[in-house]
This record gives sequence, structure tokens and C-alpha cells, in this order.
Amino acid sequence: MAGMSGKASPRVAVLMGGLSAEREVSLVTGRACAQALRAAGYDQVIEVDCGLDLAARLAELKPDVCFNALHGRWGEDGCVQGMLEWLRIPYTHSGVMASAIAMDKARAKEVYRAAGLPVVDSVIARREDVEAGHVLPPPYVVKPNNEGSSVGVYIVHPGSNAPRLSDSMPATVMVETYAPGRELTCSVMGDRALCVTDIITQGWYDFDAKYKPGGSRHVLPAELPDEITAACLDYALRAHRALGCRGLSRTDFRWDEARGLAGLILLETNTQPGMTPTSLSPEQAAHCGIPFPELCRWIVEDASCDR
Repeated sequence: MAGMSGKASPRVAVLMGGLSAEREVSLVTGRACAQALRAAGYDQVIEVDCGLDLAARLAELKPDVCFNALHGRWGEDGCVQGMLEWLRIPYTHSGVMASAIAMDKARAKEVYRAAGLPVVDSVIARREDVEAGHVLPPPYVVKPNNEGSSVGVYIVHPGSNAPRLSDSMPATVMVETYAPGRELTCSVMGDRALCVTDIITQGWYDFDAKYKPGGSRHVLPAELPDEITAACLDYALRAHRALGCRGLSRTDFRWDEARGLAGLILLETNTQPGMTPTSLSPEQAAHCGIPFPELCRWIVEDASCDR
């Protein structure tokens, strides 16, 4: 851990829960990571269910490092990272800028395009315009611009009416061309792309498919042409670097087999991948010979402040 190498067992605060739509998933992630850190030999692990008093609680707890197991807005969009920078507490995963850009899907796509990475066309539109008529030719996807875990995702098929969005959707949303094909994902650990997973579901890879037991089946390593595997590994590492990520990230793809390499599309990069019993990044690390406690130890040792 940057700046903490002299301490055999630092005091680790695992930040979990929080205020986002992904609170329950974060609680599962946080508990799993805390248990893994204890198994890895850390004897001062504190589970912190984060609320608006987080800064005061951390000032009282005085941790040596924060393991950021928060998901969604406030937890992985640069906000809590900025607070930890102010408090000068080293923390895991990406810093303020990378977290904010990756969470803002439109800004992330600008970074991907500048890095020569393949993405679909998209626009930011007012929700009333989206509900009034098609702002892109169907098929297309409507989603919040700054949420994760497939929260609030609508797929509009050819021949369908414009969607009626839930009241919880923000005033402006992202509308992007639908990318058909297989769901692939690749984790990056530091400067190493781990492997590619093929995610098999009965339909859309939505919130339930991601987090409920049996919601999806993970095939790893994915059975793909060598060219596609190599491209996924390359694109994931390039996305990680272009966004300025550190620690662990995971980049998601869709691949239309009929189009070969041209059918491989980068969807988004998750700067704080899920660490639940059904999560993808721990599975990929284990496939590469890195057990879950060792992965969590590495994440803590990689923690730092940006400034």
C-alpha cells in the first residue's frame, strides 16, 4: 500500500452501503471483502455503513486506509473519493477524476473515442423528448447517464412506441444505439488484463441477472476466436489507462459474431466492480490463480491518494 509499507496490519475501514440505488449490493460486497481481508491476515477491519456523517465517523475511527466497497452515485462517481483526498486517507480503486469520468457515460465515451476504442452512437436527451417520440431509430437503449448495475435500463425494439420512463429516472438520460450480440467482460488488475468472461442469460443482463443466484451463467475463459479474445484484453487495458483508472476495473462489451472484429463494441468501464458471490472480477482473478482474500489484499496494498 502506497505510503503504508511499514505497517504489518493497517487499520482498514470497509466503506459499504451508502445512499445509492445499489445500496444492498454494496452491503453484500462490503461484507464479503471485510471477511476476505480478515482471512488474508488483517486484524483491524471495520465495516462502515456509510451515511451523511461519514467524514465525522472516519475522523473518529482514524483508519490507515479505506477499502471503497460502495457502488453507484456518491460512492464511485468521485464524490467520496474527493472527501477521502481532503481527509488524506489512502483509498482503494480509482481516484476522483477517473471515477467521475467513468460514471458519466457520455464523458467516458468521449474518452474511448479519443483512444480509438469502438463505441455505439448515443445522445443525451430530455426525458420528455424520449417519451414523446424516438430520438434515435430503434432498436436503442435508454439509461441514466450516471448509474451502474443496469439500474433504469430500457430497451426499445423496432415497432415499439416511445418508452414511458419511471418517475425515478433523471430529467436527462442517455439514448444509445442497441448493440446486439454476446455479453463479454474483462477485468484489469493494475497493468494486467485478466481474462474474458462470456455472460449467458435468458434475456437482458439486468440487475437481477447480475446479482441474483442463478441469474446468469459465466463461462471463463470465454470460448472465442483468438482475435476477439486479444481485442477484449487490449481494449479493456486501453480503456483502464485512458480513463486514468487504478487498482481493479472491469470493462463490458457486446460482440456480434456475424460481424467479426467490427462487431465488438465497448459498453462501459466499472471502476469498482462488484465483489459479491456472483461477481465477475473475483471469478476472473481466481481463474488467473488469485484467490479472493489475496485479491482483496492486493487492492488494499494498491490504495493511495491522488494528491
